[in-house]
Amino acid sequence: MRPILFVDFDGTICHGKFWRSLEPALRAGMQEIIFGPANRQMVGDWMLGKHSSEELNRKLADELPAEYDMLWKVFVEDCQNMPIDQSALEHIDRFRVRFTTILATDNMDCFNRFTVPALGLNRYFDSIVNSYDAGLRKNDEGGRLFLNLLRQHGSIASESVLIDNSKTTCEIFEKLGGRSLFVTPEQPISSWLDILEEDYAASSSK
Repeated sequence: MRPILFVDFDGTICHGKFWRSLEPALRAGMQEIIFGPANRQMVGDWMLGKHSSEELNRKLADELPAEYDMLWKVFVEDCQNMPIDQSALEHIDRFRVRFTTILATDNMDCFNRFTVPALGLNRYFDSIVNSYDAGLRKNDEGGRLFLNLLRQHGSIASESVLIDNSKTTCEIFEKLGGRSLFVTPEQPISSWLDILEEDYAASSSK
């Protein structure tokens, strides 16, 4: 039985945003249309496989002074060029000797379609789990997604670790019996990976 190292994507190993290359006025309009309070349900449904990236870009084209083809081109290129912490990925890859490594993300279809292949994320993780495919986000139903993954891999929470920038997700994982490492601007993933390495080096020397 191997423990699992669960790693979040957005806000943990990546800090890029959708449509970030739009000029400022269009980006502000996009932010209100897609991520404003009135459309929170739509974004949540997008993460659960109920909408496609094409639908969201079409909505923007209908409400902004911008053509669909331009919006789509910017969207895809930004997804393909998400800024990631490459050194953290390489560090995570080294943990595969000890852990099954799973990239667990609440994300959209564009993540699988554009981000994963463009950035070669499959090279660094044993498995990538996206809420869009699972139909379940990490915080849903008391962390059922984590329980399902632990069961599938024959692992238990008490020996597994989560690295995530959501305090709520970290608390849920701890309630399941696991160890969580809460990523913040002051304590980024790189520092937690160093601490985790030191912890296991110390335990191995005893």
